[in-house]
Amino acid sequence: MAVVLPLYSPPALRRTPVALRRPPPRAALIEARPVPAVRSDGRGDEYAIQLVETTASSAPLSLASRDRSEDMQAEARAMSRAVNATVYSPQLLATKYGSQPLKVVLRTLEVLTALGTFGFKLFLDDRRSELDLRKRQRAAELREIFTRLGATFVKIGQGLSTRPDICPPEYLEELSQLQDALPTFPDAEAFSCIERELGLPLDSIFSSISPSPIAAASLGQVYKAQLKYSGQIVAVKVQRPGIEDAVGLDFYLLRGLGFLINKYVDFISSDVVALVDEFARRVYQELNYVQEGQNARRFRKLYADKEDILVPDIFWDYTSAKVLTMEWVDGVKLNEQEAIEKQGLSLLDLVNTGIQCSLRQLLEYGYFHADPHPGNLLATPEGKLAFLDFGMMSETPEEARSAIIGHVVHMVNRDYEAMARDYYALEFLSPDVDVSPIVPALRNFFDDALNSTVSELNFKTIVDGLGAVLYQYPFNVPAYYALILRSLTVLEGLALYADPKFKVLAASYPYFAKRLLTDPNPYLRDALIELLFKDGRFRWNRLENLLVQGRKDRDFTAKDALQPVLKLLVSPDGEELRALVVKEAVCVTEAVAFGTMIDAYNSIPDFVKTLINNGNTIAPKLSVAEQERMLELRDGVLRVWTLLRSSDNFDPSILQPILQVLQEPEARNLGERVLGGCTQRLAARLLQQVLRSPATVAASQ
Repeated sequence: MAVVLPLYSPPALRRTPVALRRPPPRAALIEARPVPAVRSDGRGDEYAIQLVETTASSAPLSLASRDRSEDMQAEARAMSRAVNATVYSPQLLATKYGSQPLKVVLRTLEVLTALGTFGFKLFLDDRRSELDLRKRQRAAELREIFTRLGATFVKIGQGLSTRPDICPPEYLEELSQLQDALPTFPDAEAFSCIERELGLPLDSIFSSISPSPIAAASLGQVYKAQLKYSGQIVAVKVQRPGIEDAVGLDFYLLRGLGFLINKYVDFISSDVVALVDEFARRVYQELNYVQEGQNARRFRKLYADKEDILVPDIFWDYTSAKVLTMEWVDGVKLNEQEAIEKQGLSLLDLVNTGIQCSLRQLLEYGYFHADPHPGNLLATPEGKLAFLDFGMMSETPEEARSAIIGHVVHMVNRDYEAMARDYYALEFLSPDVDVSPIVPALRNFFDDALNSTVSELNFKTIVDGLGAVLYQYPFNVPAYYALILRSLTVLEGLALYADPKFKVLAASYPYFAKRLLTDPNPYLRDALIELLFKDGRFRWNRLENLLVQGRKDRDFTAKDALQPVLKLLVSPDGEELRALVVKEAVCVTEAVAFGTMIDAYNSIPDFVKTLINNGNTIAPKLSVAEQERMLELRDGVLRVWTLLRSSDNFDPSILQPILQVLQEPEARNLGERVLGGCTQRLAARLLQQVLRSPATVAASQ
């Protein structure tokens, strides 16, 4: 467990014991609960004490229903306190700061002086051939500059700290300190903000609170406290004073710079103004702590169903636009490998948990944590991965989720034409852009990169390679994709602390395999068929590999793996697939039959083989090459069946979908077509043998 910090007790409460007190029992006759006395201006910043009878005998609702109802009411009260929270509006910022030219000029000079001086030092280092020698020194200077310039630039530095494709390692290490090693603001201002926002004296909310913050972030700082009504230990985040005005001015300036870049800088193809607006909207969302609480609740509902994921609960009665009270989580930051291992935990296991959760976020529900730096990921003593700080969230469009998985399939197949077309669905390219010139660039990069298997590729290698392609063509990288890259590079970077050979794609492949095998999405169903069939032949080795990888995902079920293709098989649009399946079924049936005959023949005594060979039997004879091909096909099919049978959740009902398929109108003649195909193949082989036998006899005479 983490060391308990000394807690500050307000004067009126210094006789209150600091020891953790249990919440009052639910069966209590009278429960005191603070509720807002909403004023005429709509802000619930005054409280009264409401006495609520909670006798078990008189409660008409179940305990769970009552808890949910109370939680919803508390959330509504918190929303009323945040009704005047500021939202990002370029028009309002232009109106506000357009009338304050002196303030704008002074801030511009401050930023240009700081960054211009730094740029001039880099120029001198380059002229003196000292760039590499002074990297560490300059990285530390840049971190200090961002810290001095305030929250907006701290946020920019935090983003750069997770981009190994942009920054050298020395800069990554220095800028990573911006995650949690930031200046604090006076505690008296923080405590005053809590009282003002919640409309209650501090000593009526907390029995104790830490005398100084236990962490400082770019937009606020965090205290450890104990709730008075329940004794529960909580984390209380308080917003920095004047932060809205500071970031508003910076975004006004950055947006103006974006217009200049869009107009005069040709080699940057992305819409810089749109990127600034997207970034600003997310920062302003972070300024509304009620929104962050709602983000945490949604994230918890979607992803905390897994036993190894922890998301802290929100205390709505003590939350407002500038104050957030949530469940305290004991844990160790994910970049502190030694401390994690001292608790008997494995960093790689925790990172893999993070990767699987991130894949669900990015590709399953599309709602993801866009700021997963080490300070926001904790390893709990129980071995769970705790997510913190839900201010910056993002969503992946549904079409893009499928396109990303399809893009991986096309990469495996080295289908560069299809990869290029994926950029339409990913919104990298507008529909009027011709992708044919992009194909050779993709081929040049991936033909070299794919000399290794896909699972051995480093994520950074792909990011760097694709980046080189993107910059040569009119790509517009969506903001959500940049956040996806950031999320995955952070996790890969954390894993590399423990294992320099760790590969994110290797850890991700089981999830991709499971989704391809079980997801009924039409795009993914087509991608699966594309992966399994080539030139009209079924690639059993690909299916075997997908099953081997998919079984590594604990949510994989063998029964579900049959559903997508089977549904397509019986659909009106499935005739092309049915033709391929009939053809492959004939080959498999023939391979199993002849394979059994070959095994039986090989098991009999030699003198019996001599009698058979000297006899006049009219039986199809196979060349050595054909025998090997059939045995290989038969063995591949049997390995796939063994994999399905050996699944943890296997039961005979896995065959039920196949029986249902055979009852569908479109599939009633499927068996007849397979049987007819087998008969034709056997007849053709017999006829070939008959026609060849006389020639063989004549030649021997």
